[in-house]
Amino acid sequence: IPGGCMCCVNGLPMQVGLNTLLRQGKPDRLLIEPTGLGHPKQILDMLTAAIYEPWIDLRATLCVLDPRQLLDEKIVTNDNFRDQLAAADVIISNKADRATEESQRAFAAWWQTYAGDRRFVSATRGNIDPALLDLPRRNLAPLPASPEHAHGHGQKQGLAALSLPAHQRWRRSLNSGQGYHACGWIFDAETVFDTVALLEWARLAPVGRVKGVMRIAEGVVRINRQQRDLHIETQNVSPPDSRIELIADTETDWNALQASLLRIRLS
Repeated sequence: IPGGCMCCVNGLPMQVGLNTLLRQGKPDRLLIEPTGLGHPKQILDMLTAAIYEPWIDLRATLCVLDPRQLLDEKIVTNDNFRDQLAAADVIISNKADRATEESQRAFAAWWQTYAGDRRFVSATRGNIDPALLDLPRRNLAPLPASPEHAHGHGQKQGLAALSLPAHQRWRRSLNSGQGYHACGWIFDAETVFDTVALLEWARLAPVGRVKGVMRIAEGVVRINRQQRDLHIETQNVSPPDSRIELIADTETDWNALQASLLRIRLS
């Protein structure tokens, strides 16, 4: 769906895309994963609209939570964070292998207050029983409307919606909203990065979130970092380009990070 973030394209662009997908693709199952900055209300409202009743049997909403986030006051007080948890039928407590006594106590306290009759699942690296996807939707509690968000559009679209003009080697995308700031880069298929230097750049970047798929001399590496947890894996299928995005909860010197990223290109 073109146009950037899920919350902004929700409406006509998303309905057109969804209608086309249902009509032409005829999928047996449709999975929708909004970004961490996306709000669930508009999506759920659209999927439960009368027009889709003959076509969509909406099942459970799953929310993946790192319990350590409950220790961060800025995250806990974020409207999107609270509403995403409130919308869920199933709460997946992820990264069980990284849990601490403090985070376990924080989750237990949160669960006692907000769980209701919802289901809890513990997971490592997001591995869950696929049968959870077939659970019925039972959480019908009303959600507040999404707060006004003030991230720019126009040339500042989401990285997923970005493409490279002909003969342009790379470009940058900026986005912000709900107290978070994001910066992403897209590079053409001919750009290759130094592996060790790239992983160090991703590890040391002064941000809370790094995610990307990048071409390196050995092939392709997928990078996924949340706070200090860095997970990398290689993949055999080469993407049409390289993309990497950083998300921070404070103002960040994107120009300095960009300069160091450009310096570690091999081609």
